[in-house]
Amino acid sequence: MSNDRTPRRGVLLIVASPSGAGKTSLCRRLMADHGGLELSVSMTTRGIRPGEVAGRDYHFVDHAEFQAGIDADAFLEWADVHGNRYGSPREPVERALSEGRDVLFDIDWQGARQIAHKCPDDAVRVFILPPSLAELRRRLVTRSQDAEEVIERRIQNAKGEIEHCAEFDYVFVNDDFDRSYAELAHIYHAERSRRFRNTWVEGYREALLSEDV
Repeated sequence: MSNDRTPRRGVLLIVASPSGAGKTSLCRRLMADHGGLELSVSMTTRGIRPGEVAGRDYHFVDHAEFQAGIDADAFLEWADVHGNRYGSPREPVERALSEGRDVLFDIDWQGARQIAHKCPDDAVRVFILPPSLAELRRRLVTRSQDAEEVIERRIQNAKGEIEHCAEFDYVFVNDDFDRSYAELAHIYHAERSRRFRNTWVEGYREALLSEDV
C-alpha cells in the first residue's frame, strides 16, 4: 500500500502582535525550521531602499499598477501607510495553497481581518501578547531603534491592537521565547494535520478498507 501523503491544501498562517511582542523573531525561527513554509511578499508603491531586493523584500510597483490591482480585486489585503500603499497579492497565495504549500503572513490585525474575510477556510490567525505593557516598553527601549516619542506612540498603538485579539483563532503570551516558539510550532503542525486540508486521506482510507489481510 502506498504511503503517499498528497494531495493536500496548504495552510495560510497569519501572525500578528503589537510591535515589540516578538512576532518577527518567532516567525523567522518558524520559517527556518520548516522549509515548506514561505513568507508572503507584499507589493508596495514606495521606492526600493538600500539593501532591499525586488521580489524578495517587496514587489515594487508604481501607483497606477497598484490601483489596477485594487480595481481587479487582486489583493487579499491592502492599506495606505504614510502616503504609500502596501498589499498582499492574491494569486501567488492561492496558487501556493492549491499546490499544498504553506504561506506565512507577518501582519497587523487589520490585514488579518481582511485576509480572513476573503479566505475563511484557509486562514489561521495567531495573536501574540506581551507579558505586560511595562515589559513591552522595556523591549522597545532595549532594542534602541526608536526615539522616546516613537516608543510612546507604539505603546498607545499596542493597546488598540490588543483590543482586537479576540478576533484571532489562537492567542498566547510571549513571556519566554522558547516556550512561545513551541506554542506557535504546535499550532502550525496541528493546522497542517486538519483533515479537510489533507485531501489524500479519503483515498488512503478507502485503500485501507479494501486491503485483503
